[in-house]
Parts: sequence; structure tokens; C-alpha cells
Amino acid sequence: MVKPSEGLSWYKATAARSPEYRKLVGERQTDVCIVGAGYTGLSAALELAQAGYKVMVLEAETVGFGASGRNGGQICTGFSPGQAKIVAQVGEEDAKKCFDLAEEAKALIEERIRIHNIDCDLTWGYLHVAAKPRKVRDLHEMQEEWARYGYRDHQLLSKAQLREKLGTSIYHGGLREGRAGHFHPLNYCIGLSRAAAQAGAEIFERSRVIRLQTKGEPQAWTDTGSVKARFMIIACDAYVERLVDKLYYAMMPITSFVVASEKLGSNRARSLIRDNEAVADTNWVLDYFRRSSDDRLLFGGRAAYSKLEPSNLAANMKSRMLRIFPQLEDVAIEYSWGGYIGITYNRLPDMGRLGKSTYYAHGYSGQGVALANLYGKLMAEVIRGQAERFDLLARFKHLAFPGGDLRLPMLVAAMTWYRLKDALG
Repeated sequence: MVKPSEGLSWYKATAARSPEYRKLVGERQTDVCIVGAGYTGLSAALELAQAGYKVMVLEAETVGFGASGRNGGQICTGFSPGQAKIVAQVGEEDAKKCFDLAEEAKALIEERIRIHNIDCDLTWGYLHVAAKPRKVRDLHEMQEEWARYGYRDHQLLSKAQLREKLGTSIYHGGLREGRAGHFHPLNYCIGLSRAAAQAGAEIFERSRVIRLQTKGEPQAWTDTGSVKARFMIIACDAYVERLVDKLYYAMMPITSFVVASEKLGSNRARSLIRDNEAVADTNWVLDYFRRSSDDRLLFGGRAAYSKLEPSNLAANMKSRMLRIFPQLEDVAIEYSWGGYIGITYNRLPDMGRLGKSTYYAHGYSGQGVALANLYGKLMAEVIRGQAERFDLLARFKHLAFPGGDLRLPMLVAAMTWYRLKDALG
């Protein structure tokens, strides 16, 4: 798979020092083998190691190399498509349980940061903003849906109220959440790996899995070693490639991009986002942005439904940024990067079993910061014999993307239609 935007990200430039994890060499045996050292895999590793299981994590690159270390750092509420699709699949009562689990996901992040002293700039506060007048209706519907499920830490904002909080006049209203927010995603991932390792998990970096056995006794092979296990967790999300065809065809990797401005100074940064919330619009192909801890603007979006990135990513993203903040014309872009996120056909995460003792979770569809932590914990629970919560979320039914190996151009055509819908409001 082509690696997008291999330039240095702001996250890498400001990352905490990560423990040095060795490469897997030789044949090993363990209780649980986990493939992938992002939020999903490390969350499961931490839970299982704390419970006394012998755990080995195999990472193709370094901890947080994939979406866990590249994302926009925004901690979101619920599931990407909203509750209606969940109700259609599992009924109203169990849909409420699913929503409650998504709420638990945010609390889990906060708890782990506190218990393990992870320095990752956690900040609560999130603004959903309407880029078109008709999109204000979406905010009202979002508020009403959340209220039905008992989530009430939010308030609707008029255009005038929103203008007091943001240094732009292009939005037509907002919905503020108190229990969603943002953080430094790579520092959180590094902290999670350190906690898992301190609990006893063995983490191997630069140990790309080239072959898996998921039937019978699970086994993973790298070019320099192998691991046999009683249980296996596949936690590669958009980076699974053809390692497991079933997962490859059920999930589509799309590329999302982020840029970081030069340092603006505290006054200028505050003039853009007064109260330091994370911000995202309600479009299908959305823009999202926030302040960094060193007073930059981090601006993301422009999803690419192919493996190609713009020829001049920084200039392309700056033009999007200037549509919102034209006052930043004189500001340089110092960092630009991209990475893959996994989406499913119905935009609900996909979790399940392969064989008797291999588990997987992927396809968080843009809301993996919180949900990946939760899904890793639930896979650890089922390995420990507590299957109820896992089985609930594993009930989501999924279809492979139509078109097989031609599914990518079909998705590009579909996304062109959604961009047109965004433009028309």
C-alpha cells in the first residue's frame, strides 16, 4: 500500500519519547497475539495483560504509525451514521445500550489518561457547525436524538452566538458538546503502549505480519519470526491490506489530510477558536479544525477516495482553510500529512470472529479515536469469557463494498455525488 504524505507530522515533531520496542525474531508462543499497535490493539493488550494473560503485539512499523497517530485528534460522540441505522439493526432497547457503550468509550480515554499519567493535552469541548442554512436542521436533529438517549451536555448556538466563539462568519449555527473534545493522538497512543508494556505485554515494532492462520490454533508469521497463540486479535483497520480477504473487502481505506500552521501566538489562536473547542462541520466530506497546545491551527479534511494525494498538499489544504479563516492569508503551513482511515459500507464499525479464537475490529468510519479504545476492550472481555457486550456490537450486519477489486472507482463516483450534495446544501 502506498503510504500517504510521508512528511513529518506535527504529532511526530512534538511526540513524547516512545519506548524502544524490538523486532520479533524467532518462534514464539503466547496466550494472545495482537496484530497492530494502534488504539484497538493496545487497548486490548492493556486489558489482557492486566488480567494476567501473556500478550504479544506485532506492529508493522512503529506504535501509532497508522490512523491512531495521524488522525485529527477529535474525540466524538456516538457512531458515525447516528442511531437510526443501529435501531434498524438491533432495535430501540439495544440501540440505547450501544449509545451508552459509545459514551463509555470517551470516559475510558479520560480514565486511562488519569491512571497512567499520559500527557496528551486532553481538552473537553466540541462544536458541530452548519456550513449551509439547511444544515442547521441537522444540528437540531442531532440534539433531539442525543436527548432521547439521555445525553444532555450540549446546547444549540445561533449564528450570532457562534460568531462570538469563532473567528469566522461562514457558519449558520452550531451545537456545542461539553463531553466531546480533542487531544494529541500520538502521545496518547505512545502512553497507551507504555501502560500495556508495564502491565506485561510484549510489543514488537517493525514486525510486519506477512501471513496469518485464523482457523484452528492462530498463528502469525513475519519475515523473521512467528507467533503461535491461543487467541488472536486483528487490529489493523485501514492498513490490513490483503492479509485477510474477508476484512479487506468489507472495509475501504480512504485518505484524510491534516495541516498545521506556523505558531500564531496565544492571542491570534484564541481569536480563531475562543474557548479551545474542537470544531467540525456537518458536511459528508467535512472540514475539522482545532488549536494545538503551542498555538497553531490544526486543520483537517479533504478526504481522498483513492490512494493519491494532492500534488501540493499544503497549498491545497490552505485554500480550504482560507475559505473559513481568510485572515490567515499571511500564515505559513509548517506541517502537512495524511493517513488512511477505514470506512464500512454502512459506516458502522465491524467487529467479529474468524474461526473459533480469532477476533477483529475495524471500519470505525471517522470516529475511531473513542470507539477503537472501546472495541479493543470488548475483544479483551470476550477472550476473558465475558461475551455479552462484544456480542451486542458484533450484531451489526455488514456488506462488502460492491465491485470487488473495482470497488474503489465506484466509491469515488459515489463520493463525487456526496460532495455535490454538500455544495448544494
